[in-house]
Amino acid sequence: MTKSTAPRRTRRSLLRAAVLPVAVAGSLVLVPLPSAFAAPSADVVISEVYGGGGNSGATLKNDFIELANKGGAAFGLAGYSVQYLPGAPSAGSKWGVTALTGSVAPGGRYLIAEAAGTGGTVVLPTPDATGTLALSGASGTVALVQGTDPLSCKTAADCAADPRIKDLVGFGTAVVREGSGPVTGASATASVARTAGLPDTDDNAADLKAGAPTPVNAAGEAPEGGDTPTGPTEPGSVRIHDIQGNTRLSPKTGKNIAGVPGIVTGVRTYGSKGFWIQDPNPDADPATSEGLFVYTGSTPTVAVGDSVLVTGKVAEYYPALSAGGQSITQLTAPAVTVLSAGNAVPAPFVLNGDSIPSAYAPDAAGGSIEGLTLAPASYALDRYESLEGMNVRVENTRVVQATDQYSELWVQARKQDLASSRGGAMYLGYDKPNSGRVMVQSLIPTADRPFPTANVGDELTGVTDGPLDYNRFGGYTLAATTLGALKDNGLQREVTDRALPSEVAIATYNVENLDPSDPDEKFSELAKGVVTNLRSPDIVVLEEIQDNNGAVNDGTVDASSTIAKFTAAIAAAGGPAYDWRSIDPENNKDGGEPGGNIRTVFLFNPARVSFTDTPGGSATSAVDVTGTGKWASLTASPGWIDPGNEAWSSSRKPMVGEFKFHNKKIFVIANHFNSKGGDQGLDSRFQAPARSSEVQRTKQAAVEQAFVAKLLAADPNARVVSVGDFNDYQFSPALATLTKDGVLRDLVNCLPANERYSYVFQGNSQVLDHSLVSPALKHVEYDVVHINSEFASQASDHDPQIVRIKP
Repeated sequence: MTKSTAPRRTRRSLLRAAVLPVAVAGSLVLVPLPSAFAAPSADVVISEVYGGGGNSGATLKNDFIELANKGGAAFGLAGYSVQYLPGAPSAGSKWGVTALTGSVAPGGRYLIAEAAGTGGTVVLPTPDATGTLALSGASGTVALVQGTDPLSCKTAADCAADPRIKDLVGFGTAVVREGSGPVTGASATASVARTAGLPDTDDNAADLKAGAPTPVNAAGEAPEGGDTPTGPTEPGSVRIHDIQGNTRLSPKTGKNIAGVPGIVTGVRTYGSKGFWIQDPNPDADPATSEGLFVYTGSTPTVAVGDSVLVTGKVAEYYPALSAGGQSITQLTAPAVTVLSAGNAVPAPFVLNGDSIPSAYAPDAAGGSIEGLTLAPASYALDRYESLEGMNVRVENTRVVQATDQYSELWVQARKQDLASSRGGAMYLGYDKPNSGRVMVQSLIPTADRPFPTANVGDELTGVTDGPLDYNRFGGYTLAATTLGALKDNGLQREVTDRALPSEVAIATYNVENLDPSDPDEKFSELAKGVVTNLRSPDIVVLEEIQDNNGAVNDGTVDASSTIAKFTAAIAAAGGPAYDWRSIDPENNKDGGEPGGNIRTVFLFNPARVSFTDTPGGSATSAVDVTGTGKWASLTASPGWIDPGNEAWSSSRKPMVGEFKFHNKKIFVIANHFNSKGGDQGLDSRFQAPARSSEVQRTKQAAVEQAFVAKLLAADPNARVVSVGDFNDYQFSPALATLTKDGVLRDLVNCLPANERYSYVFQGNSQVLDHSLVSPALKHVEYDVVHINSEFASQASDHDPQIVRIKP
């Protein structure tokens, strides 16, 4: 047990949402193979190999190997290597080795520069690793290996049996390859690369094709310099709608298309640099988009209104960091000719309740919808995809998620969706995703028009126009060339009712990775929330209290300095002198930022309530119930519920404590269930999306429900209050499990439907935090106090909530 002493401050920093030019995962088709290496990879694969660098006729100076990560989490490369063997190895042939460092971001690339030849004019983008392997331009084998010792295998069968090989590509006439044969076509001017979706069926001939080299590094940079390609002079026969096709994947992926005509509708000079073009002469099929993004990799030289011809290679890029995101069809390595300037851009498609269907997506029983013909009149996701890259408009729209640190906000283009009591968009079921939510970014230079700082319920009046994009953090995005004016509707932070002297007030507050290195202003704002908005509750359950040095990963687990600084800030804000109790976790065993060691903490006002200290609570010992009736009590207070159970792997364990108020015993459980990391988003290309993290939370709920049931079996009149960040919805299997047999009731269900939220994500006002009580507690008042989630200025990303009880 950890106790407070005398009083004694890393907010997570995310990079600007940059869209990188990568063609990543599609649906996989697995076929029987005559021989297989490792199981088909769900994360890192060898995406491209080029051995013609510097050869006669080559443009690029260096050979290269490119890796891609189609998984939902970063893939560490420490201890890995790429290795090369000639296509027809002799008895004396040795595998060459290039050791790797760092990691491959989810949806990202990793570029390894190898030997340079004497020819070529273009240098690679800055490589992520550098070696000296001299690859053949025509035939050879490249392997991604766990370890840096050279491989010894020289046949396909022997290499297939080596468990160190994570992926392998044989090209040309290589003896060592995967599956039916090597991929053919490599030359001084052609690399071999995986096709759309990065398939890995362990058959090189099927998974990869030859084409123009397209090296991309982890920063999303493509080659610059060298000879400038000559722009097209005549329109080709292919139009934008031919490239987009009537499904989510282009039928032209991987092909070089010459002379695509269009009008420039938007230019992006940050992140994934490039521009959008749109054909002013559409076809008759509403499923085929007339817009397309042209990835340049450097600041574009075109302007909105230019009529252009573009020659480039068609690629599908999956920008979303979360699993299952949609792709963007784009032209890469472009050559551009400007025919004229100052042309009118095509009229925008208006997004509203008439054009956006209420149904969100077709159901493919969890499979990919990428191959389905788009039905834009039936499904919102299909409507957005059919407009990808096109000029779109929203008019007089309500803001449903406040402006964030990246100058982004969300609006509700479809006004028929249920609004919250304060102007948000209510998320009340897996089948009610609010189909009209659209993110808004700006292509207008900040000096010309600062991005509006908006809160939920404000409005963007007039018109907001621009190309329709897809964001790295998920969600279709209007990249605005025209921004509506902000109408401030005066949203105010809530203040809860004052508790009566006969009521005990119990609050829960996720304080978002709080540690002593955070700015004093964060501590002050959080303290103000406790004192002013929550009115200094008798008990405050905190989530995401980090250890004394935050995300420094040095084994520190003590959080006394963090808590002391917070309680001092509360006292300075006019609040009580809170005492506290907590249990230090084992180092890096409870999830969150590595080194941060987040945990739950009880704060309590000793002038109003007392804490029953019972020794024995630790990170490895389980609390139990002893006694019956009014003598029922905990074997440890504070104590953790079954911390050794596999349900709590890499997650916080519920902490239960015994309090007394007016000499009446109250059991309080502090919760922070495992996160939703790894779940597929609502807008996933897999429908219905998989919620893999839900399995663990349901197991966690079962463990806690069993403990509460045991406590109630000992004393049916036990007063139990379970609060915290459960990371799940009131309609989820986890909450259904936690409330099974009526041992607890979820108070959020007592609120009107349009008030059930404590968090806003991708424009949806939703419930992640809960307060639950046992049947003995009849006189209960409950309030979610909205002070953070709806505002551009936030002390935390969660709203606190409070329960007032007459025990």
